Amino acid sequence: MMGLVGMVTRRILAGLAATALATAALAACGDDTSGGGGDKAEVTLSLVAYSTPQAAYEALIKAFQKTDAGKNIKFKTSFGASGDQSRAVAAGLKADIVALSLEPDLTRLVTAGLVAEDWNSGPTKGFITDSVVVIATRKGNPKGLKTWDDLIKPGVEVITPNPFTSGGARWNILAAYGAKANKGTDKAAGLAYIDSLIGNVPVQDASARASLQTFTGGKGDAILSYENEAIFAQQHNQELDYTVPDSTILIENPIAVTKNSEHPAEAKAFLDFLYSEAGQKIFAQNGYRPTVSGANTGVTFPTPPGLFTIKDLGGWSAVTKEFFDAKTGSIALIEAKHGVATVAASPSASPSK
Repeated sequence: MMGLVGMVTRRILAGLAATALATAALAACGDDTSGGGGDKAEVTLSLVAYSTPQAAYEALIKAFQKTDAGKNIKFKTSFGASGDQSRAVAAGLKADIVALSLEPDLTRLVTAGLVAEDWNSGPTKGFITDSVVVIATRKGNPKGLKTWDDLIKPGVEVITPNPFTSGGARWNILAAYGAKANKGTDKAAGLAYIDSLIGNVPVQDASARASLQTFTGGKGDAILSYENEAIFAQQHNQELDYTVPDSTILIENPIAVTKNSEHPAEAKAFLDFLYSEAGQKIFAQNGYRPTVSGANTGVTFPTPPGLFTIKDLGGWSAVTKEFFDAKTGSIALIEAKHGVATVAASPSASPSK
């Protein structure tokens, strides 16, 4: 009898022990925040961005996923023309993080209730990267194209995207306009220059990356481009040189977490990594100027003596209305004169990648 009782007792104790171990294991899984060992549920973040920083973001995502904060976080990415991407998100394309070329494409999403109004309240004012507009040419610059005046000479073909789909194109146009309008003080001179410049543009692609592909494919004598895009091309063995004009515009690229993100904590963790010294260094290695003051990136960039900003031209609100209103804007009228479409196509809700 005692043997039977002892046997039952041992079985009960063994069962209780097994239950306790299982409970402890489950608790450990539930409490694990390290992201290691596959214990934490995987999260997928949707990054919707403009086209040019694709290589940079691919490198940044890989680096972030090696950190404790980035473990078990996957990404679904979409890259395309900034204006098209902004309109697509406004029309329903899922996005946890939006990284766009220019501020109006971001503020469109604020107006749509998809991005918080205080997106630009931080120390970098919501800008994740800076750049400048440069003049890129064939290797060796056979036609000696180094200044804005060189680009409107007869027989010179200049490649730049459509400013009604591409954020990069607007930066290009405003860099040229501001340089020739003395930072906006001589509007007539600036617009006359843009008219002559557009007359030398044989094709206007939808995005800056598409324009680079057109140029490296053999069309055009020069291309207006982000400095980082020219650096990217050189890093990938494209045969081109580039010049930073004495007078050009500072490009400021915004980023934000969306209000309807299903994973806001993880999305913010990714943004925090982008602003970290490690993140800014990866951006710099991809040709972008850091926005974080004092970040040690190991890369130096020249400062043009005539560098100006969008604020020097009146700010985005005034510039957008005056220049880029599809029907009455000064640039829209010049583009229409040259037979270029100034109304963007309907947005697609399908990611390009």
